[in-house]
Amino acid sequence: MAEHDADRGYLLDNRQSEAGIRFGALAELFDPVTFRHVDELGVGAGMRCWEVGAGGPSVPLGLAERVGPKGAVVATDIDVSWTRDVAGGVIEVLSHDVAADPPPPGGFDFVHARLVLVHVTDRTEALRRMVQALRPGGRLLLEDADPALQPLLCPDESGPEQRLANRLRSGFRTLMAARGADLAYGRTLPRVLRDAGLDDVRADAYFPITSPACAVLEDATVRQIRHRLVAAGLATDEEIDRHLANVAAGRLDLATAPMVSAWGRRR
Repeated sequence: MAEHDADRGYLLDNRQSEAGIRFGALAELFDPVTFRHVDELGVGAGMRCWEVGAGGPSVPLGLAERVGPKGAVVATDIDVSWTRDVAGGVIEVLSHDVAADPPPPGGFDFVHARLVLVHVTDRTEALRRMVQALRPGGRLLLEDADPALQPLLCPDESGPEQRLANRLRSGFRTLMAARGADLAYGRTLPRVLRDAGLDDVRADAYFPITSPACAVLEDATVRQIRHRLVAAGLATDEEIDRHLANVAAGRLDLATAPMVSAWGRRR
């Protein structure tokens, strides 16, 4: 999801060239988890799905495979740069702000948002609109990060390279919090789904501790925010260059924040 306000909203602008790299790494890391839940929830032929804050194309394409030619997938984001090319067939791509715009019309059997609401200032309203869009019996799957639950980029902080990595990750969290991100949001998902009136609420969590995709994600993320880290006095250009070199050398076991997946059914 993108947010174009200069001082609020999403820190990692979809319009930057690194965004596509990040989307690819996130897909490699988290698509297996997302689609395990999608399949367990029975998303299949003929269903109508809404992918909120789609960002990259992998989830809309995966949903389209499952719903088939008689189904429909609506993929929305404030900035649809990275999903525009997959529009057509059962996939409709719309520019849309989940916290401000009415839900796409028609009602949905399945609504999904991954790594979206943690960045949305008005999360309660966004959630209300997603629940409103569900048909009776429809399922909502929310997947969001909880950086406060596991705040370290290198859980095995064994040397100066790891300490630098963790300090830069702390700076990233500082920038996120200043823009309204809730760094402990993921753990609240089961409660917020119950409070929204959904039944059969369940949840689990996942995070990789080391993966080649974690290194790709870290490199792209730091390159996107380096000027903000430096401007805020959270890091120097020399420290950032040193960290990027450490990442490229493969000497760090890099982790992500836990991604909590929670799901429920509308009555």
